[in-house]
Amino acid sequence: MKYVHLDSVESGQYLGRTIYASNGAILLSENVQLTVFMINTLNRIGVTMIYIKDPNLEDVEIPEILSDETKRLVMTQMGQTFASIQSGKDFNSRNVSMSINTLLDEIMKNRDVLVQLNDIRTQDNQMYIHAMNVCMMAVLIGMNMGMNATQLKDLAMGALLHDIGKVELLTDDESEDPRRHHTWRGFELLKNKREFNLLIAHVAFQHHEALNGEGVPRGIMGEDIHLYAKITAVANMYDNLLFDMSAGRRKLPHEACEYMLALAETKLDRDVLIQFLKIVSIYPTGTSVRLTNRETGVVVGQHRGLPTRPIIRIVKQDATDKVLDIKEIDLAKETTLFIEQVL
Repeated sequence: MKYVHLDSVESGQYLGRTIYASNGAILLSENVQLTVFMINTLNRIGVTMIYIKDPNLEDVEIPEILSDETKRLVMTQMGQTFASIQSGKDFNSRNVSMSINTLLDEIMKNRDVLVQLNDIRTQDNQMYIHAMNVCMMAVLIGMNMGMNATQLKDLAMGALLHDIGKVELLTDDESEDPRRHHTWRGFELLKNKREFNLLIAHVAFQHHEALNGEGVPRGIMGEDIHLYAKITAVANMYDNLLFDMSAGRRKLPHEACEYMLALAETKLDRDVLIQFLKIVSIYPTGTSVRLTNRETGVVVGQHRGLPTRPIIRIVKQDATDKVLDIKEIDLAKETTLFIEQVL
């Protein structure tokens, strides 16, 4: 499979990964042959990147931390939770807790898999995928920092619900009043859930605070910010840098990591960043790249601990797309070669 921009997709190509709606229903199934209508529809609903099948990459598997079944479960539960809040009802915390348990079990089993945020997003499902990704990354960071099961459960719950205060804001914009900010609203929604540890509410409250005191909504700093919120802040920023278009061009994973490293000890916690860099794939599998020797290829493998040195497959074809040669370059061994550009 290759991970490509929708603008480069042509009719007749085959979808490499299923696209889901916010309620977990399938919009388009893996292996469906794409038509012009389908491509235009994907563009209309906000899809920008998709996976497509490539006969030269059929053997390449993209490892997943969470199964499709678990993703559908979490997204469905998030949809029900947000719907309850929008209608002024209390949400079912027991069901949220059960979905967290399932998520934690899978993350524990696949904790050695590097994070690749490659779920196909639409305008409809992006809020749920964002929450799920932030939760997944926060838990992996927490594991690396030696947290126990109880701590990981609270961290996961807080990270999954960190933006819950935005639900009301779908029809009511935030104002300059700090108490109208989604972080404060999220805190107010969660603090009264007696079955929740109060720290869960503080994750929602503090995930936009900064170490130097320049964050929101209260401008607290340093050790006044709880570790769970510091972890969630890192995971939240990374996902936003990769997918949020409000600030302009989306950043590529390696660009996002460089940007975040520059914020160490001013906005973000350095120790958390160190653990974060151990869990993410800087050049995700399926990404097209150009090397410093001017050859172009696709990332087909990763090395845990060496995120900038993946395995690249280079396919040489003639004008009729007939394959002339296929070779793989392991950048962990070819120490004089580097990735020059992500294509």
